[in-house]
Amino acid sequence: MFDSLSERLTATVQRLRGQARLTEDNIQDTLREVRMALLEADVALPVVKTFIERVKARAIGQEVLTSLTPGQVLIKIVNDELVALMGEANEALDLASQPPAVVLVAGLQGAGKTTSVAKLARFLKERHGKRVMVTSCDVYRPAAIDQLQTLANEVGADFFPSAGSDNPVRIARAALDTARRQGEDVLLVDTAGRLHVDEAMMDEIRRIHEAIDPVETLFVVDSMTGQDAANTARAFGESLPLTGVVLTKADGDARGGAALSVRHITGKPIKFIGVGEKTTALEPFHPDRIASRILGMGDIVSLVEEAHAKVDRAKAEKLARKIRKGRAFDLEDLRDQLLQMKKMGGIASLLDKLPGAGQLPPGVKAQVDDRQFDRMVAIINSMTPQERRHPDIIKGSRKRRIARGSGTQVQDVNRLLKQHMQMRKAMKKMSKGGGMRKMMRAMKGQLPPGMPF
Repeated sequence: MFDSLSERLTATVQRLRGQARLTEDNIQDTLREVRMALLEADVALPVVKTFIERVKARAIGQEVLTSLTPGQVLIKIVNDELVALMGEANEALDLASQPPAVVLVAGLQGAGKTTSVAKLARFLKERHGKRVMVTSCDVYRPAAIDQLQTLANEVGADFFPSAGSDNPVRIARAALDTARRQGEDVLLVDTAGRLHVDEAMMDEIRRIHEAIDPVETLFVVDSMTGQDAANTARAFGESLPLTGVVLTKADGDARGGAALSVRHITGKPIKFIGVGEKTTALEPFHPDRIASRILGMGDIVSLVEEAHAKVDRAKAEKLARKIRKGRAFDLEDLRDQLLQMKKMGGIASLLDKLPGAGQLPPGVKAQVDDRQFDRMVAIINSMTPQERRHPDIIKGSRKRRIARGSGTQVQDVNRLLKQHMQMRKAMKKMSKGGGMRKMMRAMKGQLPPGMPF
């Protein structure tokens, strides 16, 4: 996420870090580079102009020119202005109303509305303990209603059924009545998308809005469309009282133009950002954390929050007790750790949030591939329970059987067994004292390429 913008901005401001003194000339040169980086990231031109003017006004003042560390101060100014551009702080959903709080979700065709509704339902259930009902008013797209029902079952949300022959306004009203009777905390209403913002679409959604009076009206937009995402959201917001924006497909957007343009152009906050296809891949949008990622400083706060929300603490404590007692770290333990990492978004997502990851050599970043972890899990799943607990018994014929069962090669099985042995030794050292540093030193070079140890 934001890879190309991050690389350009980080390289530009880093050149100033070691300079003893800044002048108007070298500040101008730096800002020219920053401007080009933003334009290449498809940030809207009015946004770029405003940003550069604000940074320049602060940079050529006494704040930088008289500082003992002018390069670092300029980096801070760029960071502060990025945060201001994207909205200062996360604006959470306003659900403090008489239940059920109604959230209307709108957007263009293909932006990811239906998946975003399911992600929101999961987020509200798991993070806020809400009872959530979802319904679809999309009576035009084939299988749209079935898709939402399938996703609702996956995330454990209640589903209000509808059919292609129903009237969208009546669906919304009936869903709201049912949600009230069933004591739901939140009702999420999915609506039909169009290829563009047309009057027929706007008339229908205005009537739905009037019928259910939502506390939140969210516009879902594809971040890969860059500044067009912001312009579309603005056009939509002129006809409907939007309360916020959900940016989708941010994991595929290396530029970041939408994230930097939406707030300035629409005046509406980005409330969530979608970072993958799975229903767990939704994050609250925190401008300060996003700015930190763009400038290569990582996002440890989000990483800790994700670990708290997604890591199975019971399993983690069980493994810790096992290691403390000196018992061996077996292949079932390794599989659990790999699956926990996948729940947190995989190694690429973790790297995105680690400070300094942006300065990793391109070759290392290119080697980060979560498919390696899928392959390792497949190999372990092809073993018998006895083999997982006692990997020492895995010899020639067993290795060939495991390789066939997992669709891999014998050398892949050998590599996994070697990596596991190194991790087991590291865990053993850790149990005897010496802490995490000794363990990481023992594991260095034994994990799949791309692991940042």
